[in-house]
Amino acid sequence: MALRLGGMRAVAGRPPTGIGSRAARPQVRTRPDPPAGLQSPGVDVGVGAGADDVDAAAAASVAVERIRQELAALADPVRAEGGRRYLQLMPGGYGEGDDLLGVPVPDQRRIAARHWRDLDLTGACTLLSDGMHEERLTALFVLVRRFRSGGAAARKAIFELVTGERARIDNWDLVDSVAPHVVGGWLTDPRGAADLPVLDRLAGSASVWHRRMAVVATLAFIRRGEYGPTLRLSARLLDDPHDLVHKAVGWMLREVGNRDRAVEENFLRRHHDRMPRIALRYAIEKFEPALRRRYLTGDLPAAR
Repeated sequence: MALRLGGMRAVAGRPPTGIGSRAARPQVRTRPDPPAGLQSPGVDVGVGAGADDVDAAAAASVAVERIRQELAALADPVRAEGGRRYLQLMPGGYGEGDDLLGVPVPDQRRIAARHWRDLDLTGACTLLSDGMHEERLTALFVLVRRFRSGGAAARKAIFELVTGERARIDNWDLVDSVAPHVVGGWLTDPRGAADLPVLDRLAGSASVWHRRMAVVATLAFIRRGEYGPTLRLSARLLDDPHDLVHKAVGWMLREVGNRDRAVEENFLRRHHDRMPRIALRYAIEKFEPALRRRYLTGDLPAAR
């Protein structure tokens, strides 16, 4: 499974390997109607709509169906079964209720590259609200491309879609594929400065996916040499109950350390004794072995 995205590293387990060749196409579940009120800032094709708007809406509708057809044609039931374990889609797992076709991520990126100009936000909402897992991930790849090429209004609309309640972004690979590029991308844009409180709203959400999104979005700040948002949210989320947030915190702290070890160590010396073990292990992954042992055993001088 080529599903490795962002912070899900070998420490957390690797994708299943040796999952075989493609088999017969699986039965795809019947999709429900999109939830009531799921209206994105897309094209209005009602009374008074112009010919260009109608053409754009028609192109988006065609793009939705082509994306679904192209993904279904690449479905691999054996790969899908491995992916269900990896993304914990089984009953009781954090991804329960989702399902996979078994399409590799590189293929999804290629499909997004073919259709991103035609798939507008209304079409993306359709895939994000009721699609199979790969349909939602492909829609997110499309949104990242549209975000990068869009003006301020388009970027703001995509940001609001991704951080709202409408989009079904409900597994770590979905979050990690979009958070740094769209959420972080907008918040590091001077035009998005007024939306910075969204990070705290997400960090305080009951949804583990929103909390992970808040932390992973700060990668955009880290890449600019701005570590404050990462350090602040990391401290806030030290007591989070979910290991997927712990891993995201450790991953972002490691990214800080890759650029400024002193900043990371200053944070760790103040907080290592109450950090979840998995967050600490992720954060110190690239430290020298002797220093890693000292952090893990707590054999460190008191923080100043």
